[in-house]
Amino acid sequence: IQKLIEAEVNHADETSINIDGARHWLHCVSNSCLTYLYPHNLRGTGAMESGGVIPLFKGILCHDHWKPYYSYSCTHTLCNAHHLRELERASEQDNQKWARKMQHLLLKINTAVDQAGGKLSPEESKKFRKNYRKIINEGEIECPAPIRPEGEKKRGRLKRSKPRNLLERLKNFEEDVLRFMDSEVVPFTNNQGERDLRMAKVHQKIAGCFRSPEGSNFFCRIRSYISTCRKQGISANEALMLLFLGKYPDFVMADVNCSTNHPD
Repeated sequence: IQKLIEAEVNHADETSINIDGARHWLHCVSNSCLTYLYPHNLRGTGAMESGGVIPLFKGILCHDHWKPYYSYSCTHTLCNAHHLRELERASEQDNQKWARKMQHLLLKINTAVDQAGGKLSPEESKKFRKNYRKIINEGEIECPAPIRPEGEKKRGRLKRSKPRNLLERLKNFEEDVLRFMDSEVVPFTNNQGERDLRMAKVHQKIAGCFRSPEGSNFFCRIRSYISTCRKQGISANEALMLLFLGKYPDFVMADVNCSTNHPD
């Protein structure tokens, strides 16, 4: 937990799990060399406070725009894999031309970042940002905000369509969407966090549920340990052997070598 708090970049994600017939949430905070999983009956800030990492973390947090993450003062960066899927839907199901253009632009920027070695020059970044805003402006014309009917009382926010909500998010959180092109350590997606949750989803498909809160806690501790060991080059078999021998892997007593190179 302490090493995650001190890390430069972390990924955060959560997924629903069944514990004795009730819906709970499995939370994950991880990076390229550490994995921390824990269950909680809440999905939002109550669970994040209980986890003990995100409230104290001051680095860069990659996530999928779940709003409670923005309750914390770390630097935020958003998962563009989610944006690409939402843009695909807006293009195919709602025939939004701006969405297809934005999808192509994000992919083009990601390719340019890879070719540049992980970070764009200020000139290149400025050019892409200009194109990004141009597409947003086109979207404002193609998918305008709803207008309150004349005479209707002003009560609450008017309901937006899914493409409109996406457009407003991309506009209002431009810095967090494009942060990956200006920093070598910022990933394009939150794939790291999603991968670290995958085995839990496999467990749910096979077992159906956890029978008790204690069982879910046991699973999370064991899975966190094995996942972290594998990231440190220790196989699951070796990790378990050391565990039963009552020994720590070498990396536990040393400074964890966290690579800032993201897998995207």
